[in-house]
Amino acid sequence: MSTPVFQQLDHQPSAIGDISLRRRRYPVTGERDIYEVKLGDEFLMSSLFVEAEVALAELGLKAVAGDQLQVVVGGLGLGYTARAALDCERVVSLRVVEYLQPVIDWHRQGLVPLGPELTGDPRCTLVCGDFFALATEPDQAFDADFPDRRYDAILLDIDHTPEALLDPANARFYGRDGLRAMAHQLKPEGVFGLWSDAAADERFLQALRAVFREVQDHEIRFANPFTGGEASNRIYIAQGTLKNEGDINATAV
Repeated sequence: MSTPVFQQLDHQPSAIGDISLRRRRYPVTGERDIYEVKLGDEFLMSSLFVEAEVALAELGLKAVAGDQLQVVVGGLGLGYTARAALDCERVVSLRVVEYLQPVIDWHRQGLVPLGPELTGDPRCTLVCGDFFALATEPDQAFDADFPDRRYDAILLDIDHTPEALLDPANARFYGRDGLRAMAHQLKPEGVFGLWSDAAADERFLQALRAVFREVQDHEIRFANPFTGGEASNRIYIAQGTLKNEGDINATAV
């Protein structure tokens, strides 16, 4: 029996709007199944464009020295950042924080291709929670059982950009106060990485430089079969929390 050209696999209400999972085939992709997630009428992600999601984990973990790495990923989505983190043999623990329970359910039910792989890896824990609250509120932590734990890397892919937000309440995180609060859960040489669907944001870069010693800005280019050309996303990598507001010696690459 052939796979339908279009199929809605799930549709659920959420606190920030209706979320749906779809599987389709476009003529430009041939027989390849493409998985898409929409929030209301807005596209959140597609398995057709995952290069930057993978690069978020690869670039972030490349910057971290040592073994026995403990990592947090903010935003599960279709699972490509999480899977790329688990592909690093130095990672011994991965906590993936996802705000929407239906997204976690898709993985546990095997509705998305990477679901069985992520849920079957003992290093990986899927957590339903508000990343921004867990990252910045003084009475919260990414792991309530070990609130003093410090992480080697925190990798974030939730909002479209530091300016284009799924929830206006997220805006505080992208300033220096929010970033500094999050950095308290990083080891001294730990890495913060962010995916963004926009050109370099100088205001956000300035906030990163106020909190971290080293700041890198990467453009990730990839083929777009719909246009026959290229598209791009951006990855920010920041490392080494500064001790105080005056200790600013960051560089952008």
